[in-house]
Amino acid sequence: MEPSELWSALRDCEVSMAESSNGYNWKFCTIGGVTRVKITSGDDIAHLGELDQKLWTVLSCPVKGLEFDERTLALMDTNADGKIRVNEVKAAAQWLTAVLKTPEGLLKQEDVVDLDALNQATPEGLKVYQSAKQILKNLGLEKNQISLAEASDSVAIFAKTALNGDGIITVQSTEDADLKATIEAILATEGGGLDDRSGLKGADAALIEQFYTDCADYKAWKAAGTDEIFVFGDDTAAALDACNALKEKVADYFMRCKLAAFNSESASVLDITAARIGELASLDLAQCNEQISAYPLARVTGKQTLTLDCALINPAWQDAFSKVLKLAINKMFPGASAITEAQWGEILAKFGPYTAWMEAKKGAAVESLGLEKVEAFLKADRKAELLKIVEDDKALEAESAGIDEVEKFIRYYRNFYKLLKNFVTLSDFYARDPANKSVFEAGTLFIDQRSTELCIRVADMGKQGDVNDLSGMCILYCDCTCKSKPEKMTIAAVITQGEVDDLRVGKNAIFYDRQGLDWDAVVVKILDNPISLRQAFWAPYKKVRRAISDRINKSVSDKNAKVEADLTEKANTVDLTKPKEAPKEGEAAAAAKPAMGGFDIAKFAGIFAAVGMAAGLIGQALVGLAEGIMAHWYNLPLLILGIILFISGPSMFLTWLKLKRRNLTPLLNANGWAINSSILINSAFGPTFTEYAKYPRVTMSDPYADKGISKGWIAAFVLLVLVAGGLIFMHCTNRMHLLTDWMMPTVTESAPAADAPAEAPAEAK
Repeated sequence: MEPSELWSALRDCEVSMAESSNGYNWKFCTIGGVTRVKITSGDDIAHLGELDQKLWTVLSCPVKGLEFDERTLALMDTNADGKIRVNEVKAAAQWLTAVLKTPEGLLKQEDVVDLDALNQATPEGLKVYQSAKQILKNLGLEKNQISLAEASDSVAIFAKTALNGDGIITVQSTEDADLKATIEAILATEGGGLDDRSGLKGADAALIEQFYTDCADYKAWKAAGTDEIFVFGDDTAAALDACNALKEKVADYFMRCKLAAFNSESASVLDITAARIGELASLDLAQCNEQISAYPLARVTGKQTLTLDCALINPAWQDAFSKVLKLAINKMFPGASAITEAQWGEILAKFGPYTAWMEAKKGAAVESLGLEKVEAFLKADRKAELLKIVEDDKALEAESAGIDEVEKFIRYYRNFYKLLKNFVTLSDFYARDPANKSVFEAGTLFIDQRSTELCIRVADMGKQGDVNDLSGMCILYCDCTCKSKPEKMTIAAVITQGEVDDLRVGKNAIFYDRQGLDWDAVVVKILDNPISLRQAFWAPYKKVRRAISDRINKSVSDKNAKVEADLTEKANTVDLTKPKEAPKEGEAAAAAKPAMGGFDIAKFAGIFAAVGMAAGLIGQALVGLAEGIMAHWYNLPLLILGIILFISGPSMFLTWLKLKRRNLTPLLNANGWAINSSILINSAFGPTFTEYAKYPRVTMSDPYADKGISKGWIAAFVLLVLVAGGLIFMHCTNRMHLLTDWMMPTVTESAPAADAPAEAPAEAK
C-alpha cells in the first residue's frame, strides 16, 4: 500500500469518543493493532491540556538525538532536564493558543507568520506582536509578516541599537568620546570583554568595577616602589634576571671549589680536563654549545674565589657573566678581580626588597596601559556614568525578552504540530510518508541487497540488554563513522523482510542519514528474531541441511585427520636402514591367505534372505500407498500437504505468534523514550520498512552460468522413477509374485533318506 493510501485509511478509520466528563469529543483511530487519539484540528490542540495522560502514546522523549529542531526542544524543556514531558507539551500548547487568534494555523507548519494572526487581546499575544513589530523596525523592514530567519538573527536585530537589554555595553552604547575610550581600555585589558547581542564585544557592570579596581591597585603598588627597593636603579629588574640566569652555575662552581679544597687529589676530576675537550675536537665546536655549557663555570684550582676576568670564564657562559658583571658585581664591588661565595650571596640578598615588592604586585591587568594612562582614568572617574549606561541597558531586558519570545513563537508555530504527531499519536510513523518520517527515524541502511528505513540512534548500548526478548524484532546494531563529520554514532536497524543467512557481525554496510550524508556502517551485534512466515516455512529444512552438512564435514574432517595421523606414525616408525628379509614359507602362505577368511555360503544365504525380506516390506508399503492413491487421486496432494504441515507447521505457527507481538516500544525505551502504549509492527505493516532490490527479467544467456544437472543424472532419476512405478503396477495387477520368486532363492527338493517312510500312493494322498 502506498503511503498516501495508508494515511487515507488511517483517516477513514477514525471514530468519535462519547462525550467525556470534560465536555470535549476526541477522535480516535486504530492502526497497527492499537487505538490512538487523533490530533487533526486547532480545537484538538486548544483542548490538549484536557486529554487524559493515560491516552498519550509518549510520556517523554529526549531533547537530543532526534530528527527534529533541537532549538525548539530546548525552548520547551523548561526545567532543562534533557527530556520533553507531557506537562511541558501541554504548557506549550496553552501558550500557543493564547498567542494566536485561532490555532488552526499550527497545522500548516510554516515558518512565516502574519502579524494579524496574533491575538492582541491577550497579554501573551500582545507581547509577541509588539516585539515582532520592534524586530521589523530594527531590521528596517516595513511589512506585516515576520519569518523565523528574521526573528532569530539577533546580530542583525541589534546591530544598529545602542542598548539591547542584555546588560552589556559597547562603544556604540554612548556618543561620548572619553567614555568610548574608557570602554576600549576595559576591553583591551580585561580579557577582551563579553559578547553583546549586537555581535560586538562589550563590558558589563562587573567588568567595569574590576577595571577601576585594577587601576587603583596598580597605582598604589607602583607608589610603593621606593629607591630602597630599586637597589640598582632602573637596571634592577635586568640585574635580577641576569643573576637568576647564572645563579645555579655559580653555586655549582663554588661547590666544586669546596670539594677540591677538601681533597686536593679530586681537583683534576672536578675541573675540566683536556681529554674531555679532546672528545669534541673533531666536531664543529660552534654547534657544541650545549656540551660546553655543562663544563664548570671557571677552572677549579682549589681557590674558593670566582675570577671576574671574562676570558677565564667558560665560553658558553661568558655573555651571561658579562651582564652580571656590568649590572651588579661592578656596582657593589668596583675594581675587584674576584669575588667569594659570601660576596655573591650579598649580591643576591640585595634583591630581597625588590623581589617582595614584585610578588605583591596588584592590578597587573592594566599594566600594559602604563602608569600615566591609569592615573588619567582614575582622575577622570567615569565609572558611575558607565554603570548608569549598563542600568539603562538592563531596563530594556523585558523588551529584549519579548524579542526572544518571537523566535520561540515562530519555532513553535512551525514545529509544534509535528511534535504532536510524534508524541500523542505517532501518525508520522504509521503514515510512511517519505517526506514526513517520524522524529526517531535516523535514516536508511543499505545492506545485503536491501534497504531498511527503521533505523534509530542508540544513545547507550549498555541499556539494550532486554530489547531482544521484549521487542521480538530482528535488529542489526551498527557503528557508523562519517568522513565529513568528526563524530561516531550507533544505530539500531530493524530488518522486516528477507533472509538473515548472510548477515553477520563485522559485515560492512552504508548508512544515509536524514540530511543525505553517507556513513560507513559496521554490524557489531545482531538480535536474531523471526522476520516472516516465508522464512519460518523454510527454516526446518535449512536447519536439517546445515545439520547434515556439519555432520558430513565433521566426519570427513575426523577421518582425514586419522588417516594423516596413521600415515605420519607409520612413516616415523619405518626403519629404512634395516634390509628387508624374505618371508618364510609358512609366513608367505599366511600372508597370501585372504584377510576376510573363506566364503561362508550359510552367512551369505542369511544376508540375502534379510535383504529379500526388507525389499518385500518396502514393496508392501509402496503397494499400500499406490492402492490408496489409485483409489482416490486427491490422497497424494493431501499426503504431501500433511508432510509439509508436519515439518513446517510448528515453525510457522510460532513465528506467526511472534510477528503479532513484534513491538518497537522496548527499543525506544532503551534509547531514552517513555512510551505509554505498544507500537506494534505486525506482518502487514513490517514490510513497509524494508525493501529488496528488484531486477528486470534478463533474456541474455550467461556464458559463465553453472551448467546444472548433467543428462546422465537426469536419465538415472527417470529410470528410478520408472522402476518404482513398475513395481507398483506389478503388484496392482497381481504380478508381484514374479518379482518375489526371482528375488528369493529356489530350494531344490532332495531324495528321501533311506530310513524315511515311503511316500504314500497318490490315491492315499
